[in-house]
Amino acid sequence: MRRLLACAAALLLLPACSPGPHMVVVFAASSLNGSFTQLGAEFEASHPGVRVMFSFDGSATLVDQLAQGAPADVFAAADRDTMERASSAGTMTPMPARFASNELTLIVPVGNPSGITGLDASLEGTKLVVCADGVPCGSATAKLANHLGVTLHPVSEETKVTDVRAKVETGQADAGIVYRTDAMASPSKLTAIPIAGAGQAANEYLIGLTSHAHAPGPATEFITLVTGSRGQDVLRAAGFGR
Repeated sequence: MRRLLACAAALLLLPACSPGPHMVVVFAASSLNGSFTQLGAEFEASHPGVRVMFSFDGSATLVDQLAQGAPADVFAAADRDTMERASSAGTMTPMPARFASNELTLIVPVGNPSGITGLDASLEGTKLVVCADGVPCGSATAKLANHLGVTLHPVSEETKVTDVRAKVETGQADAGIVYRTDAMASPSKLTAIPIAGAGQAANEYLIGLTSHAHAPGPATEFITLVTGSRGQDVLRAAGFGR
């Protein structure tokens, strides 16, 4: 799998990494990294000779790459709006499938040194990091803040939810708003503070076959794995909802 990730980074540069019938290229939202990496390994084990190669990034960035002709067989987006944008651009086959949901939570470093209690006055004077508007986690953050009637004053807005998490993990920020799955992925470094009403801004995750898939057969089987009982078990264990 390590070799495949390295190959993914060089996909547009190295002819040896060109997609084909025995390689499934999956573009997926960065919040799916852990779950999809596990499912990719299981898929390879059950499909001898087939390799799964991932590119994890912000959903909006991946849509732009697809529109520019980047080769991918499968696209998994972190919200419906982003998938609809990909479909409108003609890069997806009809009817992507909904396979998961995710809610936002507030994260702080373990020990909560700044004494933050929620999206309230305890954030005054602290460094809050959020996702940028226009990417799924950023759109969800804006929707949630509007629902709660609060005004956020972040010091930084990131294009990937994993970048928000990293800034809190490394002490560059006192708090961040991320998906519940991101908080669960780093329990030794982060403490999650639930946000009341977060369910009102939950994101739907969708997955589908791209319109220019080089390996539509294996790619469809990978989608079936994600949406089936085994994929759902892995996603639930990571903190995703259905």
